[in-house]
Formats: sequence, structure tokens, C-alpha cells
Amino acid sequence: MSVATIYLFIIIGFIYKRAFKNQVNERSFVLLNLYFLQPILIFWGLTRAKIDASFITTPFVYFTAVFITLIFSLLYAKKIFRHDFQDKSVFLAASLVGNTGNLGIPLGIALFGEASVPYTSILNIANTFFIYIFSVYFFAGDKFKFFDALKEVIKIPAIHASFIALAFNYYGFELSSDFDKLFTMGAYSAIVMQLLVFGIFISQVKIKSANWKLTFNTVLFKHIVLPLVGIFVILNFDIDPFIGAIIFLELIVPLAVNNVNLSSLYNCKPVDTTFAILISSATFVLLIYFYILIIHNLLGV
Repeated sequence: MSVATIYLFIIIGFIYKRAFKNQVNERSFVLLNLYFLQPILIFWGLTRAKIDASFITTPFVYFTAVFITLIFSLLYAKKIFRHDFQDKSVFLAASLVGNTGNLGIPLGIALFGEASVPYTSILNIANTFFIYIFSVYFFAGDKFKFFDALKEVIKIPAIHASFIALAFNYYGFELSSDFDKLFTMGAYSAIVMQLLVFGIFISQVKIKSANWKLTFNTVLFKHIVLPLVGIFVILNFDIDPFIGAIIFLELIVPLAVNNVNLSSLYNCKPVDTTFAILISSATFVLLIYFYILIIHNLLGV
């Protein structure tokens, strides 16, 4: 039930855009969230708990699962997409990139409470680095420039907020009760805004000719292969089951909306990428019950 309630805001965003159409400027929502609310959320999240070894271990375990799956996907793509370079690019760029911000952080709170926020926040930052380096590399092909990609990462306000928050936390500073309330309000506003924007985005999906081959294989790796590799990696690391459950959650969230922005930027099948995200979101809804069973039975959380 806690997961189902999260989708209420997505439905509101969906209905809002469908009802008011061009009167809704979704870019304003995105900019407000990206430049103002998201940094507040990240700062708030990374100051919820004292920095310890788990802040390093958590993204390391996450990346271990992602890069093992990336190796499998590279070998798989050579055979399945050997005749279509762009399909191969979309598959490699999008299939491992989850919606760790829009859905990962809210779902973490719904399932595990506010104690999950420091870890979902640090994993969201890790995912951002993966998107702007590896996903951009696959989408861009010959046009990829590492330092340009790194510059794009550095420009993201949430990255600045994360470094400030980590330094603030490391040196033992604490927010006063009044400022803590202020940041909590901002953080929850960001979460609601993220879900509304996701609903607005979903409402605009119009598919003329679906690329089912690309979509099926992308969803297969995102929702079956990556979770299987992820749970194997998590169980073989000596980490707290609570943290393991959060890592698993961030691995199973549906494809990131940011994939559409990048595929459009590099003219690499943005419509097919959009359709893959829509089907991924629907698949996640269907599988979330089984994912939660895995968390309970294998991780005991």
C-alpha cells in the first residue's frame, strides 16, 4: 500500500497535463525542481545520518552490479543488435540507468522511512555520474568527448549540493531545528514535484510505431538481468541488510526519464527510447510485489 500511494502524485501529474494541455509548461516544473528543490532534497538527504564507511560501500556495491551487467549487455548487444547501430546505442545507454531521483528516493521513504534518504541520495548522485559519462558515451558515439561530459556533470546543482552536504556532515555541523524543518519542507516538495513531473511526462507519450525488439531487450536487462546480478552482488558483500535492500531498490526502479533528453540531444531514436521508458514503468508496477518479496525473503528487511 505504501508503494501504491506514491503513484497517486504521478496520476495527478498525468491528469493535470491531459486536462490543461498547452497551458501546462512542464519545463518550468523541471527547472524549478532541478535548480532549487533538488539541491535542497540532496542536502537534506545527505545530512540525515553521520558519514561512515557505508557512504563509500553503498555506491561501490551499486556500481559493481551495474558494471557486471554492462559487460553482459555489451556481449549480448553484439549478437542481438549487430545490424542496427542506433538500437544498440539506445540499449547500452538506457538499459542500466534507473529513475533513482524521481522514483528511487520517494519509494525509499515509502518502504524504509527517512532513514533511507542518505543512501538513496548518494546512489542518485552515483547514477547521475553514470548517465553523463557512460550513457552519453553510448548515445553520442563518435561525438562523445569525456571532458565535455564531465563539465555537464559539474554544472548540475545537485552535484554542488552533495559536496557541500558531505563537507557539512563530515565536519560535524548540524542544522538548527528551524532550518531542519525548512529543509524537510523543501525536500518533500521536491519529491512531490518529481512525481508530478513524471506523470506529466508519461501523459505526453505518443507512439506511432513501437520498436518492440529494442523495448523488450531493454526491459529484460533492466528488470530481470540487473536485479538478478544485483541481488547476487549484494548477498556476496558484507553489508547491512537495510543498505542492501536500498541498493536493490535503486537497481530495480524503471528507466530514467533523462534517457529521453539525451537520446533527443544526440538524435538517437528518442521516440523508441520514450516507448521503452513507458513499458519499463508499467513492468515495474507489475513486478514491484515480487521485488518486495525478494527484499523481505533474501535480505530480511
